[in-house]
Amino acid sequence: MEYLFLSAVSGERLVSMTGKILEGLGVSAVIFVLTLLFALPLGFVVAAGRMSKRRPVRWFFQLFISVMRGTPLMLQLFIWYFCPYYLFDISLSDLAIFGIEYRYSAVIIGFSLNYAAYFSEIYRAGIESIPRGQYEAAQVLGYSGSQTFFRIILPQVIKRIIPPVTNEVITLVKDTSLAFSLSVLEMFTVAKQIASAETTMMPFIIAGVFYYIFNFLVAGVMSFIEKRLAYYKG
Repeated sequence: MEYLFLSAVSGERLVSMTGKILEGLGVSAVIFVLTLLFALPLGFVVAAGRMSKRRPVRWFFQLFISVMRGTPLMLQLFIWYFCPYYLFDISLSDLAIFGIEYRYSAVIIGFSLNYAAYFSEIYRAGIESIPRGQYEAAQVLGYSGSQTFFRIILPQVIKRIIPPVTNEVITLVKDTSLAFSLSVLEMFTVAKQIASAETTMMPFIIAGVFYYIFNFLVAGVMSFIEKRLAYYKG
């Protein structure tokens, strides 16, 4: 009887741990979705600047990409969080939006700009991989520059960049754990707190399973998209 009681208590603790970690997973998912929502289109802007024929513009975006890729994401999060206060003497409480603490906004800003830099280089590589002859053929057929890009070039680029974009998206799922540096209670932070309080490794195991499931679903969605675009052959 005593053994069964202890097993039942252990089961209750496991359910409690899982519930709390699921709440953290929800925060991680929000960071993931908002980062993609901003970083994917922003990456095109950065890529366009990177390929600009105007040297000052091109150099600015080259520097931006170099800094974003050459410094730790955690350091960038700290900078975005503390800069308003130390550089402009703005109280962080004044930056709250709809009652949401600025730390959450800083996380989204940091992640979005960092991943926009990575996505931009993937976009640039995809665009530059298209043979120049396709542009010339479109011009002969009477297509304008925008028509050539959106009707002929872009569909091929999207097909070609899906695999490297998938790698970055999967990395993003795991990088959401870096939000702990600004005391954002995402899944890894919650698991670490529970593990410390309960003196057990089980929360880390549960979190690891959830990370794997999250990435498995993301990889499945990206694979589905790639198959749907399979009729675009480079």
